[in-house]
Amino acid sequence: MELRDIEIFLTLADELHFGRTAERLHVSQARVSQAIKQQERRLGGALFERTSRRVSLTPLGEQLRDDLRVGYDAIKAGIARAGSVAGGVGGELRLGVMGNDAFQFFHVLDRFEADNPGCSVSLHETHFSDAFAALRREELDVLAVWRPVREPDLVEGPPVFRAGRVLVVWSGHELAAHEAVSLEDVADHVRIDPHAGPEYWIDAMLPRVTPSGRVIPRRGPRPTTFHEILGLVASRQCVTLAGAQAALYSAHPGVVFVPVADAPLLTWVLTWRAQAETPLVRALARAAREVGPLGPADLRTP
Repeated sequence: MELRDIEIFLTLADELHFGRTAERLHVSQARVSQAIKQQERRLGGALFERTSRRVSLTPLGEQLRDDLRVGYDAIKAGIARAGSVAGGVGGELRLGVMGNDAFQFFHVLDRFEADNPGCSVSLHETHFSDAFAALRREELDVLAVWRPVREPDLVEGPPVFRAGRVLVVWSGHELAAHEAVSLEDVADHVRIDPHAGPEYWIDAMLPRVTPSGRVIPRRGPRPTTFHEILGLVASRQCVTLAGAQAALYSAHPGVVFVPVADAPLLTWVLTWRAQAETPLVRALARAAREVGPLGPADLRTP
């Protein structure tokens, strides 16, 4: 089995989704399907159960995943270290994150520093209201933001974690005691005007319509940082959506985080300037692809 085929198999075993696997490996979905079928023919058994709704590992697939994982990780780490030494990768990489989001991909940063002993990472806080500005001013080398990133001068890199969403309300709000809400509930209660660009990117976090087509109005205050949002919510001036990881480490007096049960998952990715893909940037991206993103069930609590 070729190393690339092993990589495809292990990535699909993590993602359990052909489209996300193809996206993560930067190959076509047909290439993923072809590789898996070839492996199954070679081994004489099915590695995955496929239906129109889900993909799951068979017992043979689970055994192969467990047998291959340790050896594959060791091979990749050795190649990465050799490349780092040969390429002279070293220095400090400046990484922009929103709030404490880096906590959800320390496994990526740990792999990066282990594979590149001459490198370090410095963290710098960024805000949704001007997310890409510091990157474009060349104050950062890499930025972690939710996708999609459709900027012609920026590269949307590999994912580092995925999360659902929460509705951020004040204590005593009529939805505060709910175990979960739906996007249909959101349309009646959201009170915020993000007024930040690009619009498609804000829309990914705070959709303009519910699944049934009801408009989610953009009205209310215009905060510029998440800390401002928390203060406005606590003072009953604001209700908004946020990534579910905010509920894990953004406790604030008078603020409650309610899961939004039917919100599609959001994916946080690394992004960088297309004209500034340095060896350091490539090394971080490689580490992210090797270890893969955390999923919603794996998000870390401080």
